[in-house]
Amino acid sequence: MSTPQTPLAPAVTTGRPSTTLTRLTALGRAELTLLGRNRNNLFIAAAMPLLMIFLLRSSLKGVDEATLGISLGAATLIGGTGMVLLLVVYMSLTSSLVARREGLVLKRLRTGEATDTEILAGAALPATAIALAQAAILTVGGFTLLGADAPARPDLLVLGLAGAIVLLAGLAALTTTITRTVESAGLTTLPLFLVSSFGSGLFVPRDALPGLAADLAQLLPLSGVMEFVRAGWLGTAHAGSLLTAALNTVAWGVLTGWAVRRWFRWEPRR
Repeated sequence: MSTPQTPLAPAVTTGRPSTTLTRLTALGRAELTLLGRNRNNLFIAAAMPLLMIFLLRSSLKGVDEATLGISLGAATLIGGTGMVLLLVVYMSLTSSLVARREGLVLKRLRTGEATDTEILAGAALPATAIALAQAAILTVGGFTLLGADAPARPDLLVLGLAGAIVLLAGLAALTTTITRTVESAGLTTLPLFLVSSFGSGLFVPRDALPGLAADLAQLLPLSGVMEFVRAGWLGTAHAGSLLTAALNTVAWGVLTGWAVRRWFRWEPRR
């Protein structure tokens, strides 16, 4: 009489669990690889900000420090920090997202485990890393080469950088809704770049602007985060101005997040 055979239990394969951190790491690594293959985006993200900083310093040499209200070195560092954020996080990320959308990469990513927020955050990781690295280089080079003082309030500078990166990443995603091709990204990102450069305190303090212009400039998207950046470098901001800057940043962040959720496109228009 044969003995009944006990069926073998199926082999259980254990792998690395998929978590938000692992998904973001994988997305960021893939995005960094693609960035390295695109020479135009790599130049915009890595080389152009440093070139713009040298141009900024050259252009500020003819401006009286009384007009700037601060030293030439401090003005260069504050404007350079804003320039890095705009060029690397905003303009480069806009081009990158448009390229991924037109190549149907974003559409394919949505079929996996990653959420929409994780996909966009993963796409922004390389730009974030490059921006922070360049901000660190700018900080070290500021007081070693330009003779400027070290940041008076590093905590406020870090808060300004973090807020700017999150806000500009959202604005980059929003700008893709009016950007049909990678080539047109240079045009669609230009308005915010110019308005922020001259109105959010990158080059000249808003206090130097006429009354109405200064009040309107205070409402611009980057005015809040640049107030934190300026306070971080100079240590001159008061609690009231920082509160206003924080409210400005939060308001623009909420508005941008709502607009991205409603209008962001994950695939090309047909």
